[in-house]
Amino acid sequence: MPDPSEHPWRQARQALAETDPRAKCRRVGLLGAAIERGDWLPSSPPSSSGLTCGRPAEPELVAPGRLKKRGLGSVEGRQALIHAIAHIEFNAINLGLDAALRFRGMPDSYYRDWISVAVDEARHFMMLSDRLEQLGIHYGAFAAHNGLWEMAERTAHD
Repeated sequence: MPDPSEHPWRQARQALAETDPRAKCRRVGLLGAAIERGDWLPSSPPSSSGLTCGRPAEPELVAPGRLKKRGLGSVEGRQALIHAIAHIEFNAINLGLDAALRFRGMPDSYYRDWISVAVDEARHFMMLSDRLEQLGIHYGAFAAHNGLWEMAERTAHD
């Protein structure tokens, strides 16, 4: 876990690079708490070079057309739906962190807002992940696609 005395931009980079979803959520929560306490007033991040988006080994990422269709009339179908939403939330954590880290020279409110987005998405992810565990599976149990992050990479320049 991050040392609270570390500079928040370093903490944000580490949160983005974190591969364990629960640890990523904890890191993001610490960033959000620092902003809420007023311990950190954002300014431009030092550089967006070398940003790494950490992902767990699971879920397997496949083309959207390769995802298995499941009806909501079965337990597996409901698990798959919750898993898909959890995956969207996980991607949204990374997208919020990336938006905060990638662009320099924005108003402080821009950075606060994107970190706040990441905090909200981490909270949503944890609720869904906990629900998956109640249903007897874990995040990563079903394949998913990487479309949201791929679009972020294609538009990273703007």
